[in-house]
Amino acid sequence: MTLLLEIWPAIQLTLALAAVTTLVLVIVGTPIAWWLARSKSRWTIAINALVALPLVLPPTVIGFYMLIFLGANGPGGWLAGLWGARTLAFSFPGLVIGSVFYSLPFVVQPLRNAFIAIGNEPIEAAHTLGAGPAQTFLRVAVPLARPGYLTAIVLGFAHTVGEFGVVMMIGGNIAGRTKVLSIAIFDYVEQLRWTEAHFIALAMLVFAFVALALTMSADRRISRIQP
Repeated sequence: MTLLLEIWPAIQLTLALAAVTTLVLVIVGTPIAWWLARSKSRWTIAINALVALPLVLPPTVIGFYMLIFLGANGPGGWLAGLWGARTLAFSFPGLVIGSVFYSLPFVVQPLRNAFIAIGNEPIEAAHTLGAGPAQTFLRVAVPLARPGYLTAIVLGFAHTVGEFGVVMMIGGNIAGRTKVLSIAIFDYVEQLRWTEAHFIALAMLVFAFVALALTMSADRRISRIQP
């Protein structure tokens, strides 16, 4: 109970960051995934590579450049100045921006694959019946891509919960403001408090396993009932 009270602010911050980041990722990732799945532009390869970049870049590299971007001398500093702040770094909005970029491929790729799996027939049938692009997308493509959305949401949320390098670079280790659970584990290890570190790490491991297992199970069930 003492440990729970000690890490409760980090738990709240982690869940809030994961929830907001996942929401933004679904909103931003949906049009990107749809365009990547349907477009024949020569730019699709470049955009797809840019989206997938966090998969191969070290988190510290992404965090370093995001820190510059969000800092007082970058665009983030100008944006923060609109409400009297000096920088977006070392703040919750900064963590959200960094987390969105870092977790983007975990949402875009499942959505893109789901949109590709739909095929052309349902889209062409909707157009034949007089549906416009917006109606076709919202009433045909999105419902048929439900398994992709489920996978994207769970992966985006779970990946954000487990972030360390990017949030450490952007937010530092400010209790109650930027200290998430992954950073709390690092703190306990530095303090040689192995029991506390093990407890949090094991809980996050179980959470990740359960989230992925439930996603795979639900994905299979939805695929079976889809026409």
